[in-house]
Amino acid sequence: MILVTGATGNVGSELVKALLGAGERVRALVRNPADAALPPDAEPVGGDLNHPESLTEAFDGVRRVFLLPGYDDMPGLLARARRAGVERIVLLTGGSAALEDMTNAVSRYMALSERAVRASGLPWTILRPRSFMSNALRWLPQFEAGDVVRVPFAGVRTAAVDPFDIAAVAARALLDDGHDGLIHEVTGPQALLPADQVAVLARVLDRDLRCEGLTDAEARAEMEAQMPAQYVDAFFRFFVDGTLDESQIHPTVREVTGRPPRTFEQWATAHADAFRRIQAV
Repeated sequence: MILVTGATGNVGSELVKALLGAGERVRALVRNPADAALPPDAEPVGGDLNHPESLTEAFDGVRRVFLLPGYDDMPGLLARARRAGVERIVLLTGGSAALEDMTNAVSRYMALSERAVRASGLPWTILRPRSFMSNALRWLPQFEAGDVVRVPFAGVRTAAVDPFDIAAVAARALLDDGHDGLIHEVTGPQALLPADQVAVLARVLDRDLRCEGLTDAEARAEMEAQMPAQYVDAFFRFFVDGTLDESQIHPTVREVTGRPPRTFEQWATAHADAFRRIQAV
């Protein structure tokens, strides 16, 4: 039995499908099992990763776990997993974990999560994906309003990766030998500007889209309306101050899965219906 946390999220939902497709038994951790949108062969289970004591049922009979970072008591959560008989952890973090910058809110929670996994006594593999291609879905309200997409950090290139590929690497790390103690840097095949992504969407959707960059002041105001200020500060340090470079391309997807990572155009084509359902006013 494999436990997938964040089972309805961008990566978790793809991982559940990948593991079921490989014939594995999958238990999906969700807040409300009765309402979870899961494949019929997945076993939903309730629990809260911020409260390890709520995970007794989730860990029962589980041998491998896909784990998200940043919860209140990662050492306690991992200790409970070990006592329950878990034999392998695959942790999802991100590129900023390598910075180990304890003054940066994002880098801090990712780095502390990695430290907890390393200290847990459990065999582990860490995945550090770069920006998700699915972040483009955040533009859907702008697609509804018109053909101009306004973005923060317009001059920053990222080797964004399809969550499908992150899940494919996670599945191999969970199922195959040879991944223990490794950190997999997971990227897509191209380092693109936001304007490049918008241009791809314009071609795929046959729509006259334009990309405009927000000023830093506009970006900060918009982001602070959506997330705590400490996380806004973290992203500004990454992409305005330049402490994090997400443009480097790594061969991990091909090396681990035996096939190349999906391009942004492939992601856009696969998710075109989500954009086409939005009609500009």
